[in-house]
Amino acid sequence: METIEIQRCASCKSSLIDDLQNGERICSGCGIVVVEQMEDYGPERIGINSDTGMKLARATGQTTLAQHDLGISTEISIGTTDFSGKKISAEIQRQMNNGRIWHKRVRVSTSRDRRLTNVLGVITEICQNCSLPKNVLETASKIYRSLDGKNIKVKGKSVVSISAAVVYMACKQCDVIRTLNEILQNICSTKEIKSRIRLASRYYRTLVMDLGSVTAPPVTMDKYISKIANMTNTDTRVLRLALDISEKTKDRSLADGKAPNGIAAAYLYIASILLGQGVLQRDVSTVSGVTEVTIRNRCKEILSIYKISINLRPSLDKK
Repeated sequence: METIEIQRCASCKSSLIDDLQNGERICSGCGIVVVEQMEDYGPERIGINSDTGMKLARATGQTTLAQHDLGISTEISIGTTDFSGKKISAEIQRQMNNGRIWHKRVRVSTSRDRRLTNVLGVITEICQNCSLPKNVLETASKIYRSLDGKNIKVKGKSVVSISAAVVYMACKQCDVIRTLNEILQNICSTKEIKSRIRLASRYYRTLVMDLGSVTAPPVTMDKYISKIANMTNTDTRVLRLALDISEKTKDRSLADGKAPNGIAAAYLYIASILLGQGVLQRDVSTVSGVTEVTIRNRCKEILSIYKISINLRPSLDKK
């Protein structure tokens, strides 16, 4: 039978304890540190689900196209203490600051890296301000990277306009409804937004001719309703009721010749009134891009053609 040898302290003959956090082996009796650097047998990829697996892993393989180096470079952290908590001297801090500065300069050394860093930073800012999902950010970054791969000239173009055009194309490919006006109004001033829109439109047409456009599915009324609900932080119950009303009141005569934003805003407003939610016409009109009069007219047209009723479940509480 195989015997297991237990290591003991040379001083008091007590058993040893492995401190995996500090990487030391300590005596359980006298507390002396026997081994200062021990092998780490900690978890690598063991986890019940993906979240715990990522937390237990020593390093992740997650990369992103939104950074010029794909997010795999190392960073020198800013701090006044070392890994053990001891305070770093002023001379070491000065050397670390200089090393941090040169580390950033080496990472972005060529003109292409500087241009890529600048444009990808603007694309990230646009997606954050417009509350766009991560797949739109990754798609927009991939589209801009493909410009260099196909030797398409991007040098000398306006950074804001080309970034807006790329994000607009990514929104179309990812089936997300956003206009150039909505994309640019968060990063441009009111005076220059018209000129930026014209320039971004020209860049977008150039991208379509050079890269080709991916056939996007048709935009339905449900997508307009979901967009307005997300931008106004409407309750989920209101959104579901608005989608249900839209599905059951499909009528070609109601939608022909009318802006879909106004009809979607009317569906959402009717659903909020039926459920007693405090959704203001002013907020819905600001997000949808139509006036309050248009919303009221669309509500009158819908209610004049259809009779809407809600069946509520009886309460089970007994008083």
